[in-house]
Amino acid sequence: MGWDVRDALAHLAGTDVEATRAMLQPEEFQAGLGDLSADIEGFLRSQLTDRYGLTREQLLAESQESFDALLAALAGLAGDARIPWYGPPMSPASFATARLMEYWAHGQDVADAFGVQRRATDRLRHIAHLGFRTLGFSFQVRGLAVPDAAVQVALTAPDGSTWAYGDPAAPEAVSGSALDFCLLVTQRRHRDDTDLVAKGPTADAWLDVAQCFAGLPSVGRARAAS
Repeated sequence: MGWDVRDALAHLAGTDVEATRAMLQPEEFQAGLGDLSADIEGFLRSQLTDRYGLTREQLLAESQESFDALLAALAGLAGDARIPWYGPPMSPASFATARLMEYWAHGQDVADAFGVQRRATDRLRHIAHLGFRTLGFSFQVRGLAVPDAAVQVALTAPDGSTWAYGDPAAPEAVSGSALDFCLLVTQRRHRDDTDLVAKGPTADAWLDVAQCFAGLPSVGRARAAS
């Protein structure tokens, strides 16, 4: 999209506003999903253009305000609530994970813009789990048949331990660092720029389309220049 750092912040603020509306006014949010799907690019662009007139201080203040409102709305939900969103409805726990994922992904965009190397922590576990859970969605959102083959994921965590997802006896597998897996499923890195290894045709195809965020299918990142 060619966003800069300010655009990323404006997008996060705008999406927090929508997320809060989805929790507090689910019927109203659900009613507008059809129009949104017809012009998703226009919606994303409006998140930025609606905030072009804000000063740096005003944008930062709005971002904090929208984030605080999001946290307050989450805290007030029952554990079995279902929140409408741009994909399947989610539980509060899954919804919180999805917001964490988006903040981390766009935080990576900011880090990349400034050439900063972020320290990976065990909080990546939330994003790695979401990445594994969205294997089928990655195919479905592209109109592809969801594979039947089971895929195990074994990742090296930042502390050196192993995070394992799926059946250890599965015939297919993905392995590598948790950081690279999270960068791939959030489409912040091309698979060829990670240390991930796929075993089996389904696992291999998944690494080409992996997408853990809701919305329309994304083309992902280009391979880094050698």
